[in-house]
Amino acid sequence: MVRNLLLIACVFLSVACKNEQENTPEESPAPEQLAQLLKDYYNEGLAFDVKKATDAGIATYNDQFPNTLSEAFKMEKQSYYEKYKSALKDIDATQLSDVEQMSKDVLTWDITINLEGMTFKKDLMPIDQMWSMNLDVNGYASAKNAQPFHTVKDYENWLKRVDDYLIWLEAAKKNMREGMKTGYVLPKPLIVKVIPQFEGLATSHVNEHLYYAPVLNFPESFSESDKEKLVEAYTNMVNHKVKPVHEDMVKFLKDEYLPAGRETHGIADTPLGKAYYTHQIKRYTTTNMTADAIHELGLQEVARIRTEMSKVMTKVGFKGDLFAFFEHIRTNKAFMPFTERSQVIAFYDSIYAVMKPQIDQLFSKQPKTPFEVRRTEPFREKSVAANYSPGSLDGTRPGIFYTPIPDVEQYNIFDKEDLFLHEAIPGHHFQISLAQENEELPEFRKTLWYSAYGEGWALYTESLGKELGLYKDPYQYFGMLSSEMHRAIRLVVDTGIHAKGWTREQAIQFSLENEAEAKNDIISEIERYMANPGQALSYKIGQLKLIELRQRGEEKLGEAFDIRAFHNEVLETGCIPLQLLEEKINRWIDAQLQP
Repeated sequence: MVRNLLLIACVFLSVACKNEQENTPEESPAPEQLAQLLKDYYNEGLAFDVKKATDAGIATYNDQFPNTLSEAFKMEKQSYYEKYKSALKDIDATQLSDVEQMSKDVLTWDITINLEGMTFKKDLMPIDQMWSMNLDVNGYASAKNAQPFHTVKDYENWLKRVDDYLIWLEAAKKNMREGMKTGYVLPKPLIVKVIPQFEGLATSHVNEHLYYAPVLNFPESFSESDKEKLVEAYTNMVNHKVKPVHEDMVKFLKDEYLPAGRETHGIADTPLGKAYYTHQIKRYTTTNMTADAIHELGLQEVARIRTEMSKVMTKVGFKGDLFAFFEHIRTNKAFMPFTERSQVIAFYDSIYAVMKPQIDQLFSKQPKTPFEVRRTEPFREKSVAANYSPGSLDGTRPGIFYTPIPDVEQYNIFDKEDLFLHEAIPGHHFQISLAQENEELPEFRKTLWYSAYGEGWALYTESLGKELGLYKDPYQYFGMLSSEMHRAIRLVVDTGIHAKGWTREQAIQFSLENEAEAKNDIISEIERYMANPGQALSYKIGQLKLIELRQRGEEKLGEAFDIRAFHNEVLETGCIPLQLLEEKINRWIDAQLQP
């Protein structure tokens, strides 16, 4: 009897277990798990970076600007990273292809570096003269940037977004007051540059106000009724919201923040300290290099490039030392030929026309996204350098090379061929657009940005000038050397300011002695490094790695080395940490060597 009961029990349990197995869905294969995780990470992450969504042409958050400075926001963002960090551990890497493994590695890096960054209280210094969110929002307000103004809903979205942004601005002021009490405060020279950026928005008449710009150019499809309502709404927004908040900010900056500003200039002189600078080096170079090693590398590069500059000086027959040659280039009116801003844009168009026939020789894959050259908006052109604004993911908005032209008669062209290569083609426009157009990349990687790769690529492309038919004029070649010197100097002065106790004045003097930039431009650059420690290191570190990888391919493959294939291997990945790029190129070289 007992035996029979045991047999029945065993049969019952066996059937039950079988039924349970049949009713339990099979776990998705690792590639599918990863694909879904990457998709979810990207989509969910847009809520934490609404600017990225707008810049990519994704309209979901165009009416929002979350208070990124609030504790609730920061806690949610940290939980977001922790959730995906945990989920990554459950994916079996042995089932992944090389491309999928790369995506997993990139995501791991992205989560790790962002979580590390959240351990520092940098948000107690949320506003500076170049990098802060208020400048991005002001760019949107101009109606010439990524924020769309095509429909009535677009115009209404912007009104809502401005309301959110003004909450952020008040939170920024609150944080800055807390920073004043605890030592997290900007150096005084930077505060001096911030004040005018707010003054213009506090005092401009409504019809001339930046935030009124969208209603000056309504689409033809708008009804008169819609126009009247929007004009009233935008007038109210400017007069009763934007201007009062900016008036309060100007008063705060002048009366409270400037007097409390730091007399010292490096980040080590704040509670963020050397640990934050180490983090910034890692974030921006995607390496574990030390400040000392980077400083020494910079000094070596400065010496090497000075030697090349001297050769050019000899070639053009200049009598005098290198410093005198710098002054000659800075002040020679022959290099300042323009009287109208439209001539500057035409000049860049002519550079592109020279390059076009040669581009196919170096690049088999070229972007479909259109491209334009534009003048930097007047409200910010006195305090920013030339830059590239990516096109939208769907290709409907072009990539734009912005060049500041505050004084057209002082616009010096000696270094502008290499500037076009860097900011436009085949620099940022090729690299960013090809990544966005690559259907094999998950959305997460299409808009990812690592400065060492992105800026390293752009600086690397400056060295392609002769291959692209440029630098025939020795002064333009000297301009390329000057730009490379500029990035080499950054290795020295950025580490000098933030790790070696250099003052702003020391850094300015070192730059003046080693490059041909005008003094005012050099001052703006040094203050840029003060505001965002480590960012300036990424260019040269990335460029040197790309040159190293190209030389490795040329040496190992010999006549079999295909420069177009090499460029494809680099560009098809999108932005990735340099270590991952090096591993990929090594695999490519090894594959070419296989019989």
